[in-house]
Amino acid sequence: MPDSLAGLPDNASIVVVGNPNTGKSTLFNNLTGLRQKTANYPGVTVERRTGVFRLPKGEVTLIDLPGAYSLAAHSPDELIATDVLLGKIDDLPLPHAVLIVIDAANLRRNLFMTTQILEIGLPVVIALNMIDLAEKRGIHIDAKELAARLKATVVPVVAGSNEGSAALSEALQKAINETPAERPPLLPKLRAAAQELADDLGKLGAKPALLDAERAIVDAGGTAEERLTELAGDRTETLLGDIRERLNPEGSVAALEARTRYAWIEAVVRDVETRTDRKRTAVDFIDKATSHPLIGAILFFVIMATVFQAVFSWAGPIMDMIDDTAAALGDLVNANLPEGAIASLIVDGVIAGVGSVIIFLPQILILFAFIIFLEDSGYMARAAFLMDRLMRACGLSGQSFIPMLSSFACAVPGIMATRVIPNPRDRLCTMLAAPFMTCSARLPVYALLIAAFVPDARYGFLNLQGLVLFGLYMLGIFGGIFTALIMKRFAFGGPTPTFLIEIPPYRLPNLKSMGIRLLDRGRIFLYRAGTIIFTVAVVVWALVYFPRPAELLDGFDAQRTQAVAQFAGTELQERIAKIDNQEAAALLENSYLGRAGQTVQPVFAPLGWDWKVTAGVIASFPAREVVVAVLGTIYAVGNDVDETDTRLLNRLQNATHPDGTPVFTTGMAIGIMIFFAFCLQCMATVAIMRRETNTWKWPISAWFYMTGLGYLGALLAYQLI
Repeated sequence: MPDSLAGLPDNASIVVVGNPNTGKSTLFNNLTGLRQKTANYPGVTVERRTGVFRLPKGEVTLIDLPGAYSLAAHSPDELIATDVLLGKIDDLPLPHAVLIVIDAANLRRNLFMTTQILEIGLPVVIALNMIDLAEKRGIHIDAKELAARLKATVVPVVAGSNEGSAALSEALQKAINETPAERPPLLPKLRAAAQELADDLGKLGAKPALLDAERAIVDAGGTAEERLTELAGDRTETLLGDIRERLNPEGSVAALEARTRYAWIEAVVRDVETRTDRKRTAVDFIDKATSHPLIGAILFFVIMATVFQAVFSWAGPIMDMIDDTAAALGDLVNANLPEGAIASLIVDGVIAGVGSVIIFLPQILILFAFIIFLEDSGYMARAAFLMDRLMRACGLSGQSFIPMLSSFACAVPGIMATRVIPNPRDRLCTMLAAPFMTCSARLPVYALLIAAFVPDARYGFLNLQGLVLFGLYMLGIFGGIFTALIMKRFAFGGPTPTFLIEIPPYRLPNLKSMGIRLLDRGRIFLYRAGTIIFTVAVVVWALVYFPRPAELLDGFDAQRTQAVAQFAGTELQERIAKIDNQEAAALLENSYLGRAGQTVQPVFAPLGWDWKVTAGVIASFPAREVVVAVLGTIYAVGNDVDETDTRLLNRLQNATHPDGTPVFTTGMAIGIMIFFAFCLQCMATVAIMRRETNTWKWPISAWFYMTGLGYLGALLAYQLI
């Protein structure tokens, strides 16, 4: 007999699998703590989470697989799960054991995939999770009898409180060092047919795994069948058709598998599970209220309004602190370094670049803290169900609502939140629609142009400026809905898939697990988006700073010398500040960015833009919120202005073309606002979209599409108003 507590083999790994809402992620987080990392599997956008877990005799790598209900691979997540279990991922060997997490209150449903995994032949440990909630609901499970029927170790656990973790560690240690029990397949005829198919395909040059052949037979039109057809050609369809006809002439093999497995599962559940009556609790009343069509909808909007307000309000002071810290660091550098390119690079490139990344972090963390809490508590599934009908009218499903809502704060966390959408088409459509929502970065631009060019008129209790701002918000919503409808109708043919979602029981989230997931989300944002934003910020600095003609600088130095000779005190300070602003404007006009604005200006001439507006908009493409500061520099006011600065408002209102006609007409100003409402001026959004789709195709397409809509809207506004 081998020593069940012997040392671990080199590079030992255990995969963690389970249905959605079984507490799998909470258990994984509790076992690994902060010793985990997140990446994508090679070539796909499926997230890969791995962590180090200490067993009694050493450390092992845990691999958290995406939640699934069976091994039928109809999505990238499910395909990855099968490939990992078979050891088909390049940098992941065949796992040494499998940890299956089961919801004790839903034994019948959870055992379906469990029986499929047991037949693979790997050592298996089953974590019977949420045993406390099951008992509160009057469900009692004989874990020893269940282990005997499954021929696998069953450990009752409560992931939220770490109950049972010691017994689970010992069971996993034993499983790695013991030979798995013999488990005959529940469908021996299917197993024999799969072996036959594998042998036949082997003669055609393909060598499929037995599980792949079995899943190809069962899941008609599934991913396994597609992969075998790619390997062995059209002959595969003929072989599969013959085998399916032989196995179940009067129906599908999938139906045969379901009947057989569930018949066996029913027999097991009758022997191991007993149910007793239970008293209704306060949680039952909360569940009933939140699921009610009217009351639930009201509560939903109250909760979402709270989240929405928190993302804007709670993050504000922290964002201001980050902004002030970046400004203080810049002042410190300016005070200790001589004026020149090095100081400007550090202040306007490095410090400003890092600050532009970190300043988004409070919104990211607050938003995801709410999302994680609502998910882990069981409420998010109910919210998605309530909003399904509304989102379906837009060509999406209920799970698209939360990412769309969060995009009003920032499209970056909104796009990251689309990971909760299982359907790849809906996920992509939501990603493309999310940037249309009016994020906080658009507000300074709107506030500046509305204050300058929209009269402060009132119609009863309505304010015209407020109506214009509301209209811009609605314009963004319309753009997102229109995009989703167009994408669903033309780019992704077919009806909106049926929205099926499991409603989990309400439970208190585990704070440790929440904290780990929150830190992980923040780290992903900083690593994935931060590097690109920082790089772009440095590039924009270079375009603004260079070149610096010596004759131009000498001319302004001469003006300062003359001012010192003629003025003193406050008047001298004002005159020097004016000269500095004029110098900054002249340098910007001669910079690469200014020259680009003058070069590109003919393209935007039909919109009424001069080179200054064009340069400001070009500079705003990495991050639209910089446009106010850029316009302040261009119009010789200074770059320390905000959207309420009266100096900048006056300069914009009085700006003229060389022929004396005003630059900013009402139509042109409204056109700029429409352009900003539609155009994708956010490198962080482009970067996140690239990371989430794993291709440049969609972010580039979105950039051209949204920019084209913005241009067309600005053109119509300028020509018609």
